[in-house]
Amino acid sequence: MSTTAGGHGPTTTATDSPTPIAPTAGARRPRTTAQREAARPSWSADPYSEALRTGRGPLFLSRADGWLLPLEVERWCGAADAVDLDVLRRCEGAVIDVGCGPGRLVAELAARGRTALGVDVSEAAVAHTVRLGGQALRSSVFEPLPGEGRWGTALLVDGNLGIGGDPRTLLDRLTRLLCPGGLLIAETVPLDVDERLSVRIVRATDAWGATGTPFPWARLGTPALLRYARPLGWRTVAQWSAGGRSFVALRSRSTSSSAEPPKRTAVISSQRPRNTSDDRPVPNR
Repeated sequence: MSTTAGGHGPTTTATDSPTPIAPTAGARRPRTTAQREAARPSWSADPYSEALRTGRGPLFLSRADGWLLPLEVERWCGAADAVDLDVLRRCEGAVIDVGCGPGRLVAELAARGRTALGVDVSEAAVAHTVRLGGQALRSSVFEPLPGEGRWGTALLVDGNLGIGGDPRTLLDRLTRLLCPGGLLIAETVPLDVDERLSVRIVRATDAWGATGTPFPWARLGTPALLRYARPLGWRTVAQWSAGGRSFVALRSRSTSSSAEPPKRTAVISSQRPRNTSDDRPVPNR
C-alpha cells in the first residue's frame, strides 16, 4: 500500500422496514428532481434486493450496448476485510456511510463502539445492515438526513461516487452533511476515468433482455475526483491503494455557511440505543 502525506436487541422483520425521510419545511432540495429520484427505484428492486438477501451474485451494471460492470456482491455481504479496516481506522468522529449496501462497514464501526449510520435506498440493504447490528436509514443522500452539518466522516466506497451520475452535485451535498473541516473518504476507479452512464442492474442471464428502469451513474478515477472536488473547497488529505482498490481522503472547508440543523423526521432501524450529544448526530427514534 502506498500513502501520500496526510492525516489520516431484537432483529427487525420486514414489517419493521425503515421509511424514507419526509421533506421538512425549509429543507434544501437537490438541484433537480432527477437527482432525488435517480437511485431509488432501481436499487430498491430485484435483482439487487434478491442478491443482497442471498449474499450471492453474479450481478452487473449494464449499459444499453451490452457493456457490463461486475458488482462485488459476495464481498459487500461479507465481513469487513483488511482494506476496509484500514479505511475505518482513518475515520474521524461520527460516520455516515452513503450507499451503505448490506452494511459491513457500519456494522464493524458499531461493533467498535463508534457512532455510524448507513444510508441506502434499498430496503434489502437497510434490513441486512440492521441484522448485522448497525443503524441504517432508507433514504437517498439527496433527501434531508439526520445530523446535517455535524458528521465527522462521510464514506463513499464500493463505487458510490457514481450515485446520481453527477459527481459535482454529490460532492456539494456532502459538504452540507459534514461538519466544517469534516472528512470524506471516497473509493475511486483505479484508472484515470471520468464517465457518465445510464445503466440497469441485471443478472448475467438478463444482460441483453433487461427490463429494469435505467438510472444515471458515474465512474471516477482519482484525477477526475480531484478536478471536481478542488473548486468546491475540498482539500486532499491522502491517496492510497490497497488490494486492487484506490482511495482518496478529502477534507471539507473549515468554515461553512450552509450547515443545517439535524432533521428529526427520519425513521432509523437499529438494534442499538441512539444518542444525541454534539459528537453523536444520530437522533433517537
